[in-house]
This record gives sequence, C-alpha cells and structure tokens, in this order.
Amino acid sequence: MIVELVTTGSELLLGQIINTNSSYMARELNSMGFDVVYQTTVGDNRQRMREVLEHALTRADIVITTGGLGPTQGDITKEVSAAVFGRSLQLDEACARHLREQFAHWQRPMAENNLRQAMIPEQAHIFKNYAGTAPGIAMEQGGRLLVNLPGPPSEMKDMFDRSLRPYLEQKYGFAAVILSRVLNTAGIGESALEMEVRDLILAQKNPTLALLARPSGVILRITAKAADSQAAQQLIGVMEQEIRSRVGKYIYAVDDADLEDVVGQLLLERQFTIACAESCTGGLLTSRLTDVPGSSAYVMGSVVSYTNEVKESLLGVEAEVLRRVGAVSEETACQMAQGVRQRIGTDIGVGITGIAGPGGGTPEKPVGLVYIAVAGKNGTVVKKNIFSGTRRQVKYRTTQTALDMVRHFILDI
Repeated sequence: MIVELVTTGSELLLGQIINTNSSYMARELNSMGFDVVYQTTVGDNRQRMREVLEHALTRADIVITTGGLGPTQGDITKEVSAAVFGRSLQLDEACARHLREQFAHWQRPMAENNLRQAMIPEQAHIFKNYAGTAPGIAMEQGGRLLVNLPGPPSEMKDMFDRSLRPYLEQKYGFAAVILSRVLNTAGIGESALEMEVRDLILAQKNPTLALLARPSGVILRITAKAADSQAAQQLIGVMEQEIRSRVGKYIYAVDDADLEDVVGQLLLERQFTIACAESCTGGLLTSRLTDVPGSSAYVMGSVVSYTNEVKESLLGVEAEVLRRVGAVSEETACQMAQGVRQRIGTDIGVGITGIAGPGGGTPEKPVGLVYIAVAGKNGTVVKKNIFSGTRRQVKYRTTQTALDMVRHFILDI
C-alpha cells in the first residue's frame, strides 16, 4: 500500500516549527509494512491544500494529514478534506459531549468556536482524541483512504498508536514489515566508505543499503522488507555482517547510540578515568562526556587552556615548544594530553589545540587545523586534522574525532 503524508500549516513553511510528525509516522508505517513514498507540506490555504490532497489521492492508496483540526478559522484541513470527497459536515453529538467534558474537567469555559472541532464529514470514521480536543477522522472513497490527525505531536502520536494503528491493521492487515538498522561510523569519509561497499550498493535488492552524511559522521542504513520482523532482521543481519567484515573498525554504534555513550561505556568496562585539556573546543569535549548519566565515575576533570600562560602553568607545556612551533602544533597537543593526565591523575588524557575560525588562520596554519592527542601509560598518539565548516562545526567535528580516537585508544590497550 502506497502512503503519502501531508503535513499542513503555514508555520511549517515559514520554518517556525520543526516537522517531527512526518518522521514519526513514516517510521511507524514502514514498520507495519506500508510504503511511505511521498511527503508533502502545504500551508493554510484552501485552494492549495485541495490541490495537494487531490493530487495525493491520485498516486497513493492512503493519504494521512496532520494539523488544521483546531477551533479557529485557520484550521481548515477537515473542511477541505470533506470537500475533496464531496461530503458535508455535520455536528457529531458524541464529539461535542467529549469537548464539553474536557473543558469541564479543565475547569475552563468552552468558547462556542470549539464546536467546530465536533463538525464531522458524512460517513467518516471518528478517532477520539484522548490527549486533546480535536478528533481525528478517516474517510474512504473509490478505494482511497484519507485520514486527518491532529497536529500537536503528543496528540498525533497518541491517536496514531491508540486508534489509527489498530484501524489500519484491521482494514489492511500486515502483509509485510519494513525494518531498518543504522550503522554509525566515524573516522572515514563518505566517498571512502562508499568505495568499500560500492558493490553492495549496486547489487542491492532486499535489503537495500544507503549512505547518509550526518554531522556525527557517515551512517550506513540497511532496510529490509519481509513477512515478519524476524525474517527482516535476518536479512539485515546478513548484510551487516558483510559490511562489518569490510569496515567494522569504523563502526562505533548501531541505531541511536552517540559516540560519547560508547566511549563512556568503554571507560566504565575497563575502569579507566579520563581528563581533557581543551583549547579551541572550549570545554565541548568535556561537556559531551558529562552529558552521559554516570559519567562522574570516569570523568575526573578538565582544563580549558585557551591561553599559552594556562598551557604552561597548569598543563606543563614547555615555553620553548610554544616559542618554537606554537600553540597549534603536534608537540603542544601531546604535552597538553600528558600534562592534564599527570596533574589530575587519570588513566587517559586528551589534548586539543587548533584554529576554529573564522579568523586566525595563516597559509601554514589554516582555519580548521586541529591537533588532537590522547595519552596513556603506554604512550601518546596524536593526529593532525583540517576540518571544514563554521566555527561551531569545526568544534563539534573536533570533539567527534577526539572521542573516536579515545575509543580506538581504549580498544588497542
């Protein structure tokens, strides 16, 4: 079954709110075996909304809208949907009673215009709103199904899970499921990663394989369609095993885990402690490490050594090194990592120094040049990097690379 999702509301087109409804519904519908092929956003304009819905119904079996079911004159989705199917709106007494009960429960007077939410198209199936006031509806005509769900995410999700999911299951059954698994990578670029798995991408059928660049790195998304979840997982597992045999050292997590969570778990398992000396990142690495609950077990402290004086006095960076090669250098990064480890007394020390920009670069040391060092009892590793992007992007990419270096450092011990 082909599905099109239509999110309504001019605020979405103006960029005033982020559309999270489509991602939630697409994920859930795919897991039920429906093919979400189109997603459209349209503003609160009757003509344009009608054109969008009529076009959607020519190419999809099921069209699901979110938004525009409220009590104001700008909430027009239900009216336009009814007009598309040539149906009139009638006051539904059960919906009206629910509205009055809700407002009485909230101890608030109900404005007369709230009854607009109880106006229901003829022959529509009604979904009760347990998390708000506006009911949802489903209408069928000519083998096409048009569904209106509320816009607030909490109401939409509750109605989807409580009402629409069982409604679709009863109406269509689950002939198949579509599942995805995401392999998160670090330390390898998109083009280099593609070359490692290019033959798998070209030969893909079921499961499919896609590479997607993200701020955290490149992800590999494996998607399989099968009769049930177990069969889909088996298909995914075969491809994942082949991918890991090629690029396993770059894969740090599956699905939603962040790199700081992975590093934190490794530190806990090995009972290692860590301290950071940060210059251009200004404490961002330490902040990410301490975003993980329980990080006090392994994060002992940090030094934001933004000036040469602090590098010398608190970290023990040699003045001669700073004079000879400068603050942004391999030697300085190594001495920062070693110094913070020795002074705080941890198993691992991290040193970061670089030029985040947008100014401060030279032909010899351009903006984005960052040295990262990781020190431990068995020695120190250091890496020269040149990151692109804005100041914030350079700082984030630096911390992502630093975390991945720590991950490999621990695994190699």
